Amino acid sequence: MKDKLQFSIWFLVAAFFLMWAINIFFFAQPSPKQIPYSEFKDLLRSGKIEEVVLGDKVIRGTLKKEEDDKKPATEINTVRIDDPKLVEELEKNRVKFTGRFDESWFKDFFLAWVIPMGIIIFIWMFALRRMSPESGIMAIGKSKAKIYIDKDTGVTFNDVAGCDEAKEELKEVIDFLKTPQKYLELGGKIPKGILLVGPPGTGKTLLAKAVAGEAKVPFFALSGSAFVEMFVGVGASRVRDLFAQAQEKAPCIIFIDELDALGKARIAAPIGGGHEERENTLNQLLAEMDGFDTQKGVIIMAATNRPEILDLALLRPGRFDRHILVDRPDIKGREEILNVHTKGVKLAEGIDLKILAARTTGFVGADLANVVNEAALLAARRNKKSVEMNDFEEAINRLVAGLEKKKKVMSKKEQEIVAFHESGHALVAESVPHADKVHRISIIPRGIAALGYTLQLPTEDRYLMTRSELMDKLAVLLGGRVAEETVFKEVSTGAQNDLEKATNIARSMVKEFGMSERLGPITFERERRPLFLELGGFSKSEFSEETAKVIDEEVKKIMSDTYTRVKEIVAKKRDKLDILAKLLLEKEVIEGDELRKIINSQ
Repeated sequence: MKDKLQFSIWFLVAAFFLMWAINIFFFAQPSPKQIPYSEFKDLLRSGKIEEVVLGDKVIRGTLKKEEDDKKPATEINTVRIDDPKLVEELEKNRVKFTGRFDESWFKDFFLAWVIPMGIIIFIWMFALRRMSPESGIMAIGKSKAKIYIDKDTGVTFNDVAGCDEAKEELKEVIDFLKTPQKYLELGGKIPKGILLVGPPGTGKTLLAKAVAGEAKVPFFALSGSAFVEMFVGVGASRVRDLFAQAQEKAPCIIFIDELDALGKARIAAPIGGGHEERENTLNQLLAEMDGFDTQKGVIIMAATNRPEILDLALLRPGRFDRHILVDRPDIKGREEILNVHTKGVKLAEGIDLKILAARTTGFVGADLANVVNEAALLAARRNKKSVEMNDFEEAINRLVAGLEKKKKVMSKKEQEIVAFHESGHALVAESVPHADKVHRISIIPRGIAALGYTLQLPTEDRYLMTRSELMDKLAVLLGGRVAEETVFKEVSTGAQNDLEKATNIARSMVKEFGMSERLGPITFERERRPLFLELGGFSKSEFSEETAKVIDEEVKKIMSDTYTRVKEIVAKKRDKLDILAKLLLEKEVIEGDELRKIINSQ
C-alpha cells in the first residue's frame, strides 16, 4: 500500500511539471508591455497605435511597426480609466478597436490547468484499475470458476432422478462434508477426487450441483477448457488460484466439467509441441491434488464422457480414485425423470408416464426433458388447455426420426418404393421370433434424409443380446431391400443406411463377439484408442492378412444367409406385403395393433 501511495504522489508531481512545461512552451505568449494610461493616450494621439481591445478593467493595444521591421508587433497593456472621450479619440485617429469581457482567469487557469490535469488523473486511475489483480491483463492467471455459496446452486437430490446408485455413492460425501469429525475420529479418509463417468445428458453436472446443494457448502464450478489459454503458464496459474480459493472457503466442492479437455493422456513427443501448455496445466493439477489435505473438507469432483482418453496419473489412488457411473436410466429411472420434468407441466387426464417410459428406451435425462418441453410446445401451438398423449408421441417421433415434412413432394413411384420398403421391415419384424414389436410405420418424410420409418419399441430394457437376436435384427434391417427387390425386380438407394447398420452388426459378431463357427471364440478387435495414442499415429493390426480374408468371408456369409432367409419370409407372405403397402399409401401411417391384425389374418 505504501509503495502504491508513493507511486501515486510521484505520478502527480510528474504530471504537474509536464503540464507546466507544455503550457510554457506551447501555449504561453509574450507578456504585453505594461504602461501608464497617460502614456497610452500620448501614443494614441501620435498615431502609433494600430489596434485596441477594450476590456472591463484592462485595455490591450498593438503598436504599429515599420514596413521593414520583421519582429512581431509590440503589445501594450494599461489599466482602464473612466474616459468618456476615449472612443471619439480612437475613431478620430482611425484605430481599429473592439470590446470584450475579461476571461483571463478561465482561460489561463481553468482551461490551461484544471481540465488537462483532470484528464491525466482520469487516465491514470483507469490504468491503475486495469492493472489491478482483480481485472484486466493481470487477472488472466486468475481462476474463472463460478462460485455458488450455500443454497445458491438451487439443486438438491429431489431434482435428480434415474440414478439411485450414483446418489447413494455420493451421500457418503455429503455426510462427510456435514459431519467430518465422525470419520476423522475413526481414522477414515474421504476420497480426494470423485469422477462421474457416463454418456452425455445423463445428469453428471446436475448430480455435482445436488451434492453441493445437499451439503450446503460453497461450490466451485468450471469447465476443463477454462484452464487453457494462448499464453504459456496461464493454465497452471489458474489451477493454483482455484485451489487457493478453495482452501479459504473449505469445506467446499470443486467441480471440473468436461475433464477430458484438460486431462488427456500425455504423450512423449507431441507433433508440433502444441500440447505442452495443456500438459503443464495437467501437471499442476496433479501436483495440487497431491498437495492439499482432505481433512479440511475440500472435495474435487469431475465429469467426463470419455474416460478412456484420460491420463492414468489422474485415475490412480489418491487423486480421482472413486469412479461413479452415471448410466442411461432404466424404465423405472425414466419414469422418475419424467415425473420430475412434468411437475410444472399441465397434463391431460389419462397420461400414463409408464407408457412413455417404455417408449423411450435408450433416452437419457436430457432427451426426456426435451420430450416434455417439445410436447408442451406442440400443445400450446395447437391451442390446447393441457398436454395430451398424442403430443408426447409426436415429441418422441421428432426426437427419434426428425421433423415431419408433409409438404415434401414425392413422385408416385417413389411413394410406392418407400411404402413397400417400410412394409418389408414391419413384415419381417413381426415374422421373426426375437425382434422388437413394431409400434408404428410411416411414409411421411422426416428429418434430413428419412423418407419413411418403422418404429420398433422393446418390451423391456436389454443389456445382453444373443446370436439369435442379432440375426433377427439383421433380418429386419434387410427386410426393406428384399421387399423392393421382390416387388420391383430392382433395388434403390433407400437401403443404404440399413445395409451400413447390418454390415456393422455382422462384422461385430465376427470380430468382437466370437460368433463365427469357422473362426471360433476369438476376438480380433483391439481396444479402441484415440489416434494420437497410437505409436507413430498408426494402429497396428494384430492378425494376419489370411485371417482378415476369413473375417471378410464370414461377414459376407452371415449377410448372404440372412438375405436368403428374409427373401423366403417375404415370398411366403407376399400377399400381406401388398395389403400393408397399399394401406400405407392410403393412410401414410399404420399403428402397430392394426399392422398385427393384417399379418395375423387368414
